[in-house]
Amino acid sequence: MVSWLFRGGGLSCKSQKAYLYLQNHGLVNVKLKWVKDKALDAAVAGQRDLKAACILVSVISSDSECHVPIYRLRRYRGQLGLPDEVKLSTFVRRYPSIFHESSFLDSGGTPVPLFSLTPEALNLHQEEIQFFKHNRIDIVTRLQKLLMLMRDTTLPLHTIDQLKWDLGLPYDYYQSLIPPFPDIFSVVKLEDDRVGLKLLSWDSGLAVSHLQKNSSSQQNEGVSGDCLAFPIGFPRGFGLKKKCMKWLEEWQTLPYTSPYVDASHLDPRTDVSEKRIVGAFHELLHLTIQKQTERKNVSNLRKPLCLPQKFTKVFERHPTIFYISKKNDTQTVVLRDAYSGSELIEKHPLVEIRRKYIEVMKQGFLDRSRGLYREARDMKLEQEQESQ
Repeated sequence: MVSWLFRGGGLSCKSQKAYLYLQNHGLVNVKLKWVKDKALDAAVAGQRDLKAACILVSVISSDSECHVPIYRLRRYRGQLGLPDEVKLSTFVRRYPSIFHESSFLDSGGTPVPLFSLTPEALNLHQEEIQFFKHNRIDIVTRLQKLLMLMRDTTLPLHTIDQLKWDLGLPYDYYQSLIPPFPDIFSVVKLEDDRVGLKLLSWDSGLAVSHLQKNSSSQQNEGVSGDCLAFPIGFPRGFGLKKKCMKWLEEWQTLPYTSPYVDASHLDPRTDVSEKRIVGAFHELLHLTIQKQTERKNVSNLRKPLCLPQKFTKVFERHPTIFYISKKNDTQTVVLRDAYSGSELIEKHPLVEIRRKYIEVMKQGFLDRSRGLYREARDMKLEQEQESQ
């Protein structure tokens, strides 16, 4: 085992022969096994419900009367990512500390559930609004770097919508974030008649990957930055055969191609090209505030990133860099070097707000399980009957 495999800095190139051999001879046929990582699974667990709850909070808060009937909330069902078997009304009622339920009678006299936000949820949402107000440049920069990763610095809005939760964009980013920056972003019509977002100004100062930033101190010490090695980690129970270890050591010494530069000269059938793909997703995950995203969210990025077919296979081929969690009935790709156990090493301020949401949701769920909300509702009904 060589120690540099566990560091995130750069290292000097080995002989050019290694580069030429792997560039000319294609991908090395190795397969590393998937090993369950309980700590990273814990980092993913609960994210599905949190995302769905926060989206509904944004929807309800944007209503002119701040309360929305259940049939209107169902219009947003496709954005929530909830299992098909979970009824929306059941999900909303699961978290009474976030959503307050009342009702009104329709034209036929049938009660219709009506949902508004609790004071706790309103306070947290106001905290989010203040964050977006005071950190607009950080959010804009994140979106700029995302577009700079793409071949034409353009992405369909549908693809951005799939990533906006992970990127920490406001729910209404299209209305609140794009118009104030007409010199940076432009809404365009794509060839397939879809609507896209195009970056108008390239910022060379932003075209530096997270891996390159971390290696800058070693470069200042005279170490070459052309062959950066990715920081890796082995979960408990993970072992490498001698052949795989040798391949990984050689692969780490290959030239690193920044995801912000043109890589059309690379043969897609080589390990050198694969290292560029790994670098692109390493950077993409670093742009997300929780260093994770569902695998399906990157399925539309093949052409914009100029990637070969079956490009997501790099997640399986490099389980020491990426972890695929199978929690929440889906596959979530997690960046290993961003975590210590189940905790993020660098926590974005928005992550802290989301943590508060989780605490309020958990407490409400427990109180509901104990029947506290039912008791409060029954007491209120008794008081109303007595007053009549």
